[in-house]
Amino acid sequence: MALGSMAKDKIKILKADGQEIDGLKASVQSGGIYLMRSDILVEPSDLIQRVMSNGGVETFRVIDPGFHEGISHIPSHYQMKVQKLGLPEAEKAIQSITYNISGANARVNNNSVDNSTNVANINSDVAEHISMLRSEIERLVKIADEKNEALELVGAIEEQFHSSSPSKPVLKTLISALPSAGSIASIGSFLLSVM
Repeated sequence: MALGSMAKDKIKILKADGQEIDGLKASVQSGGIYLMRSDILVEPSDLIQRVMSNGGVETFRVIDPGFHEGISHIPSHYQMKVQKLGLPEAEKAIQSITYNISGANARVNNNSVDNSTNVANINSDVAEHISMLRSEIERLVKIADEKNEALELVGAIEEQFHSSSPSKPVLKTLISALPSAGSIASIGSFLLSVM
């Protein structure tokens, strides 16, 4: 009998970094799980969930992935040594999975309501260029009213970068309204390029 034909169980792999690999067929035995795949990396401490036809779910922790290279007519596969987790252990193990997310105001809501407030800091390069923009206006613009107006525009540009959904057309309009000096224009071009 071919090993692949024994793979009747539906499993899902839960990686420590939060990645889920679903829709896999394997053979789940009392002390091990046989997975006839070599395109997936299984590592110690990964969790394997077996979804049974009766709706139940069993959770296992991988102790030893047991990867075997293929030979002759047997393809590369895993013969995992696993530890079956009880319900409290399984829930605790699944809850301790780390989700890595990035980006301003990025968040994950997993079966919960989000009542949090995010504070997004603008890119340090952007903050540095906004500071340079203020310095150039102070240095180049000699008429007090024009200087104040230009500094107000810089404040509005900074607010756009701090907002949760900055608008490129608004930013472009604000930058184009700044005094037309070479250094100011090049700083404005940089700010537009990071949008």
